[in-house]
Amino acid sequence: MSTRVKVCAALGLAVIVAGVAVATDQGKKPSHSLPEAKDGNLVVGLCDGETALEVPGVKEGETLTQEQAQQVSDALMAEWRRKNPDTHWDEELQLAQASASSGAKGVKKAIERGEGPTEVQSGHVYKQFSERDEKIWQASIDQFIQEGNRIFHDAQALGGTISVSCDMCHPDASNTHPETYPKYQVQLGRVALLRDMINWCIENPVRGKPLPDDDEKIKALEAYILAQRKGVALEYGKH
Repeated sequence: MSTRVKVCAALGLAVIVAGVAVATDQGKKPSHSLPEAKDGNLVVGLCDGETALEVPGVKEGETLTQEQAQQVSDALMAEWRRKNPDTHWDEELQLAQASASSGAKGVKKAIERGEGPTEVQSGHVYKQFSERDEKIWQASIDQFIQEGNRIFHDAQALGGTISVSCDMCHPDASNTHPETYPKYQVQLGRVALLRDMINWCIENPVRGKPLPDDDEKIKALEAYILAQRKGVALEYGKH
């Protein structure tokens, strides 16, 4: 079985900046399979799981040049647009902010039953979303933010050792200014992301252990803090 390559085109850009990402076993996570290479060359595909092409003269394990990568990306996007003439990429990438108030209890129960977005999503990955899809997505986001809210207010959940929690200094995530990241942080002596500063606070005022970048707790904390500043314009680097 040959190694396959995926390029996820996001935010309207299908750009490969440093080679390609090798698809690995994702366990139970949703994954897309690409067609076998007819001539033994590198197969590159969009994250719609459908649009793919084989790159002539580039074998598996080899890296595309920046120019080749852009050409491949342009060709993939041209094919995607050809197959979806009535779909506007930028618009389809904006997930609807549908209110979950209507039927929220039913949606929550659906999530608890394990009926995630992959089961109710209708049609194309970037094309048609049902009203139920949008409600489930919104409810999922709300649950994730609420989990961040819980952790933010719970010293034990943060892994603290002196009973200090984030809200004690930042009620309702005040004075966190997530919209200003990335920025230079004096405490760290370098440019930092929001999660870097969250970890600094966990390690210092909270007296806990910093969380790995892929930890669900730090993701939830970021989500909660960002949600508290909804509508505030991004202004990275501001102090």
